[in-house]
Amino acid sequence: MEREIPDGEPVAPSGMSGRVPLAVVVVDADGLVSHWSTGARRLFGYAKEEAVGRPAGDLRPVSGALPQDNGAYGEYDVLGPDLGSSLDGRLSYPAAGRARLTAPTGARERIDVLWWAYPLVGPGPERLLVLAADAARLAVAGDPDTDRVERIAPGFALHTDFPGADELADRLPEILPSMSVGESARIAAQVLELGYPVLEFSQHDRVPVTPDWGVPRRAERRARRQRAAATAAGGTPPAAVADDDGEDLEYAAVRERLEFLNEVSGRIGTSLDLSRTIVEVSKAVVPRFTDVAGTYLREQVVAGEGFPEGPPDETTLWHRVAVEHTDEPGRWDDVVPVGESMPFPAHTPFFQCMTSGDPVLVPRITEEMGNAIASQFEKRDIRPLINHRSMLVVPLKARNVVLGFMILLRHRERPVFNDMDRVTGAELAARAGLVLDNARMYTYQESVADTLQDSMLPHIQPRMSGCDIATRYLPGTLLGRVGGDWFDSVKLPGARTALVVGDVMGHGLNSAAMMGQLRTAVQTMAALDLPPAQLLRKLDDLAQRLGEHYLATCLYAVYDPIAGELHLANAGHIPPVLVRALDGRSELLDLPTGAPIGVGGVPFESVRVRVAPGDRLLMCTDGLVEVRGEDIGVGLATLVESAAHPAASMDDACDTIIRALAATFSEAGRGGRKDDVALLMARLNGVSSADVGHWRLAPDPSEVSRARDLVRRQLRDWGLDAIADTAVLLASELVTNAVRHARGGRIGLRLVRSGQLLCEVEDDDTTLPSLLATGPGDEFGRGLRIITSLAKEWGTSRTSTGKTVWFELSPPHR
Repeated sequence: MEREIPDGEPVAPSGMSGRVPLAVVVVDADGLVSHWSTGARRLFGYAKEEAVGRPAGDLRPVSGALPQDNGAYGEYDVLGPDLGSSLDGRLSYPAAGRARLTAPTGARERIDVLWWAYPLVGPGPERLLVLAADAARLAVAGDPDTDRVERIAPGFALHTDFPGADELADRLPEILPSMSVGESARIAAQVLELGYPVLEFSQHDRVPVTPDWGVPRRAERRARRQRAAATAAGGTPPAAVADDDGEDLEYAAVRERLEFLNEVSGRIGTSLDLSRTIVEVSKAVVPRFTDVAGTYLREQVVAGEGFPEGPPDETTLWHRVAVEHTDEPGRWDDVVPVGESMPFPAHTPFFQCMTSGDPVLVPRITEEMGNAIASQFEKRDIRPLINHRSMLVVPLKARNVVLGFMILLRHRERPVFNDMDRVTGAELAARAGLVLDNARMYTYQESVADTLQDSMLPHIQPRMSGCDIATRYLPGTLLGRVGGDWFDSVKLPGARTALVVGDVMGHGLNSAAMMGQLRTAVQTMAALDLPPAQLLRKLDDLAQRLGEHYLATCLYAVYDPIAGELHLANAGHIPPVLVRALDGRSELLDLPTGAPIGVGGVPFESVRVRVAPGDRLLMCTDGLVEVRGEDIGVGLATLVESAAHPAASMDDACDTIIRALAATFSEAGRGGRKDDVALLMARLNGVSSADVGHWRLAPDPSEVSRARDLVRRQLRDWGLDAIADTAVLLASELVTNAVRHARGGRIGLRLVRSGQLLCEVEDDDTTLPSLLATGPGDEFGRGLRIITSLAKEWGTSRTSTGKTVWFELSPPHR
């Protein structure tokens, strides 16, 4: 029974817990009221139009300390700091308290108010949510002992009704940024059902936080003493004390579940690994909340793909990713193995959960329901594992999309799941869904990063003309998997190879994008056969045009295997290491350092270094040799030393270097590598003079016939008669064009055998030939079409005195 007071709001009759109105007020960072509920108008006497926009302190001034003549008032001080500390923004955590406020004119002189303050945490401006209730309304009519007031207040929300609950739900989207109307209705329902508001929220979901309600310890001790004294005297405890026991039990039950949720929150999400997170979620609820926990996720989530599209249906495959239980080991493994995928029909509670997005409670699984569920499992009888058990199915959601669900089962001997368990399970699933979505997003973004990085790094052929190449790329372990380090190799005319290593300063997608632009530019300019210093100059000009926000270092080397020479230029990069094959000695090459790409206005210089067959060139980025807090000289010294170690293969040599550097920094106590690393090693094999044929021809048509004879004779000596006819035909076309367009100088013809057969024809004409469209009556333009059809590759390049036109043929397989 409830008796009505004049304004129509119910209060508690004697000896019973009842309902009280609650005022809801939101105060912005400037201390101004931005929301004033109907309950606030009734409690404090100000209309909404009068309150909104005014300083909160003007509307609810504290008129003085609470009187200490009543023990209940004094003992309530432990509930928290005074109201003013919350309103002026000095509090950053939930708090509660009691205050005597001056009422507006025409009302009671002073109002005894119990209040709870919650800072609103999330995107948007800082705000403070204040809930308040009239302490006098909680007192039992005619009972002067106000100890009952303080006993009810800490758990009073359990018995609270909101006169303006609909208004609160409608206004929450304005109070809490990025909140939909549907979400606000759910939050308001939780406030009504559990007695605590949902305040802390992230971009994806919202989870409840509960302040330390601060149950007055002295009051508790006094109540226990009263009960003990009454029992010792052989009497019955007073009615008010008996009611306290019921309230204590209800409060303890709520508090216990909140502690459980907080404990679970601390145990899940310790990493962003999806598999580990799934195991943590399953183990967090067994055995404290349930005896069996099976977790199912949608196919896209398990595969690390994008966010699942469209609502699930009867064809949606659900992957069983974890089963945790307290049964004897192995009992569930054969019937419901982890890794299995299956759909669920519409008549099952699982389908209802995943389509509605709400928990489904089955107090006891009946024989009929057990048969329906068992029909999904071919040749396996799951009924002994589930029949007559209590079941709760909770959705794992993020951003209103069901990622999966958990099936929770309790043994027959354990109490069945109830409505409070359903709410607890829903909150548990909300937290778990958020954690799983974070792990899913990280897994997805990691996959995207790997794909992006892999697409931007070249797949270098292990064998180029006159050299073997091995590479390594190691993503950063702390600063992100996508970085700006890169390596490359480019085939050049004359059997030469360009070797490149670069590093865009910074990390992330922007650096990777800049790296992709620079790498493409280097490939393009290398194909034009620009000298190293000139290429870096052009690259610096390009970086200036792309923007001033990025700098990059770059080391560019051209290896000529016939001349046995390296031509190098450096733009702010760490120097390369050259390992001599003759004595195994390794050294850092002394190069003009130059400024990084993007600085602008700085000249670049190049040097030439003689090399012998078998020498090894090592180029890397600074992430391999530099760790914060350690002199880079230590890393360079280790690099030089480890590069000299003999290895069975190029790949083994790269791995040896990486391990040596990692061990050096680990022993120095600098931890692991945090920057990304690009490493390129080239074994400079050279091309023997026996594999090169070179002749000078006069610009005379009769020399075409001589060129054909020279080519055929050389291929016969090399044992390449199988491709001699094709090579002779194509060489004849090139020499004919050179004779026709030469200005009178000598014509060069060169054959190189190095994996492929290379034929080059050089003349003094600077005009590069191009492929032309030819008609039936055209006399010219067919030579390049023949070369295009028969050669493996062909190309042109300018030289200091003219041009070179070349083609390649693949030798026959032996």
